Amino acid sequence: MTAVRRLSLRDLRSYERAEIGLGDHLTVIYGSNGAGKTNLLEALYLACTGRSCRTANDRELVRFGAAAARVELVLELDGDEHHIGVGIAPGQPKRLTVDGSSVERLSDVPLRPLVAVFLPDRLELVKGAPAVRRAHLDQLVAALWPGRVMARRAYARALAQRNALLGRLRAGRGSDGLAAWDLELGRHALKLRDDRRSAVERVAPLMAQAAEELGLVGTVELRYRPRSEAVSAEAFAAELTERLSSDLERGFTGHGPHRDELLLMRDGRELRVYGSQGEQRLALLALLLGERDALAAERRHPPLLLLDDVMSELDADRRRLLVDRVGRAGQVVITTTDLAHVPGTDATGTVILEVAAGSVHEQVAA
Repeated sequence: MTAVRRLSLRDLRSYERAEIGLGDHLTVIYGSNGAGKTNLLEALYLACTGRSCRTANDRELVRFGAAAARVELVLELDGDEHHIGVGIAPGQPKRLTVDGSSVERLSDVPLRPLVAVFLPDRLELVKGAPAVRRAHLDQLVAALWPGRVMARRAYARALAQRNALLGRLRAGRGSDGLAAWDLELGRHALKLRDDRRSAVERVAPLMAQAAEELGLVGTVELRYRPRSEAVSAEAFAAELTERLSSDLERGFTGHGPHRDELLLMRDGRELRVYGSQGEQRLALLALLLGERDALAAERRHPPLLLLDDVMSELDADRRRLLVDRVGRAGQVVITTTDLAHVPGTDATGTVILEVAAGSVHEQVAA
């Protein structure tokens, strides 16, 4: 089992320095709006993944006036202690370390904790562009089966090569070598499509169960809609050939897994279009919980779950349902402006962190 024990940060966002401990199950971070609660969640996510869950611009992470930021995670894996560090200095490569040794990507490190995060702006996963959902689905595949991540990378490389060749042909340069690239793209496309489908099949019933437990009325479904149902690389290549004229006109490939869709449905209708914001929030929570259950079954332990300001728009009954649901296994960190909004804070071992004016005060329920 992997458990996150402590997090330390320096010159990150609003914090000059801070160190926090996490409970075995529930950790609650509370304080007023703007106190820095979400910054702590972001620091945890950064230390687990090497990237922010809020911005693609690393410069935004460094405290104003500081030259660099650093976070370090202390975790326990099967009784042994390990350290993961992330250093950010604007204009320089990000420095990722595991037990003092540099690594290129934390996603390739077997011992790093899995993590799932709910932020208010993550509703884009429900109501945003299909590319957001595809990227999320590919991250899920990589988390479930780390060895399968190469299918996505191989598909992206083959797609880039085919698009480059389309561009040359469109400009009247180069010879026609599309047939070979169509087959290459097809081999990787089918593997990527089947991996995505397998992930959705794992998560869909677990998401539906979580949605029911959270009180989301109606039949909730997670559906994967691929562009191609080809049964072989040759059949996929034939589909590309049929669309060649339109691809040459546009200058890029318009058919394949890079155009697939992940749908969140309730009673046969897309929540993206027909769901209220409250229903979309519950569906997103159910999705994350379903994924957490699937990962727990596949990888022996559930991801660290980070829930930011999730209680403010839930009624008392749903707050109790959520805390009961997430507290069954694994570690959960919840932020709130009102401690009374989180049931179970008096449970033995619960860690409560009060955030104020850039400092953190810790207490543990006895």
